Amino acid sequence: MSHPERRLEELGLTLPEVVPPVATYVPAVRSGDHVHVSGQVPLREGRLIAAGRLGDTVSVELAYECARQCALNALAALKAEIGDLAAVARVVKALVFVASTADFTRLPQVGDGASDLLCELFGDAGRHARSAVGVSALPLSSPVELELLVEIRQSARG
Repeated sequence: MSHPERRLEELGLTLPEVVPPVATYVPAVRSGDHVHVSGQVPLREGRLIAAGRLGDTVSVELAYECARQCALNALAALKAEIGDLAAVARVVKALVFVASTADFTRLPQVGDGASDLLCELFGDAGRHARSAVGVSALPLSSPVELELLVEIRQSARG
């Protein structure tokens, strides 16, 4: 598997700047061999890709793209914490929140936007446990929010 950042380039993607927190928290926290990445919304160049809820104003396809952007934003926060994405031993868990109507059930397909990207970048180390949870609202009217738990190689510990 090639270096995750080279793989991003091959996919025509770049890591954004770390999204500044919108409240009292930090983008990522390292604890031992793990990094917890705070919930990331689909901001691109300071603007939400989409706003609204699934089953109402946002399509599954657009939400998939939003989840992919959430993953890029999470990776930016992760890199700022550990210095190099090659230090990732494995993605342990992804938690995907989807703002949706009560009858919307395609939550897993939305979460695949993030999961597919993580697998493309890290191969088997990107395969992770995941929960996709429907909620009535998310920060900034975002349709998707993503949290990550990542294990880092011991040699990368600071």
